[in-house]
Amino acid sequence: QMQLLESGGGLVQAGGSLTLSCTASGILLGGYAVGWFRQGAGKGREFVAAINWNGRNTNYADSVKGRFIISRGNAGNTVYLQMYILKPEDPAVYYCARGKSNSDLSAADDNFDYWGQGTQVTVSS
Repeated sequence: QMQLLESGGGLVQAGGSLTLSCTASGILLGGYAVGWFRQGAGKGREFVAAINWNGRNTNYADSVKGRFIISRGNAGNTVYLQMYILKPEDPAVYYCARGKSNSDLSAADDNFDYWGQGTQVTVSS
């Protein structure tokens, strides 16, 4: 079965940090751009960050720039989202998605073809 798997979500206090991981089953992440998106309660899905195939180029939404870090490990087959200084506006279901190319980091949904089921991030004040 071809799928992406997110993990690492949970409850954290405002100002705290959390690291999400994205791995794949049945497909490869290595060699492709990977993005993180989120969808808060009652909101549409929004782009968070993306990383190219070799980890050298990244793109971030303005709302998370300077607080979140996207990176790759495990020979490119795991993608992480380190989230620092979490704010009340950050709670959401966070999804990872595999890009259709190795380097396109634009935020459009249709640049990504495989999506995970999401992991919930909750921030308490």
